[in-house]
Amino acid sequence: MVDDDAKIQKIVKHCLEREEFRVITAADGESALAMLKKEKPDLVILDLMLPKINGFDVCKIITTEYNIPVIILSAKGDELDRIIGFRLGVDDYLTKPFSPVELVLRVQAVIRRMQGGRHNQTSPALVYGDLRIDSCTRQVSVNSVPVNLTSKEFELLWLLGSNPQQVFTRMQLLNKIWHSDYEGDENTVTVHVRRLREKIEPTPSSPSYIKTVWGVGYKFVYEK
Repeated sequence: MVDDDAKIQKIVKHCLEREEFRVITAADGESALAMLKKEKPDLVILDLMLPKINGFDVCKIITTEYNIPVIILSAKGDELDRIIGFRLGVDDYLTKPFSPVELVLRVQAVIRRMQGGRHNQTSPALVYGDLRIDSCTRQVSVNSVPVNLTSKEFELLWLLGSNPQQVFTRMQLLNKIWHSDYEGDENTVTVHVRRLREKIEPTPSSPSYIKTVWGVGYKFVYEK
């Protein structure tokens, strides 16, 4: 839990601990990143207006370097801030003032989705040539070299890879990966697809796996 307001820290900590979560707190972005390296949490609740390093920068580092889900909890409730957050790869966005009960439910929902991705898939791994996607460890490799994906990038790749040749519209992907509580613009999907291609495709400008179906959306293709 990263927030410079001690009162909010206390409320959130109390509510989550009642549900048997172990909660660690940080009051600024710098401390949060140091703690992240040491503790390796299952989920981060992040304020945006933080001392030392602002929340957007902290969020970018988390979603770029770690496969850890992020819930934004912020007074910045403008649509633009929400869009920026979701494009950075956050899993949920809650504005202040907030309901502690709702926050707990959202935390539980995100963790449940993460655990579902790890344990409830019909096949633990997908292998397409040099690309391997492992649902148990949530790890991806290309030519046996690990690829660092954010939680949303992994979920997007797993959904597409689990349904080869199926065409998904951007809105379908937005609803399935970001879920219906986020009514954001479809460019969020476009940004994540571009980032995925940069990480897994031999030639991102001419993708082998994630194909664009013009005027519709995307599909996963594997040609031996």
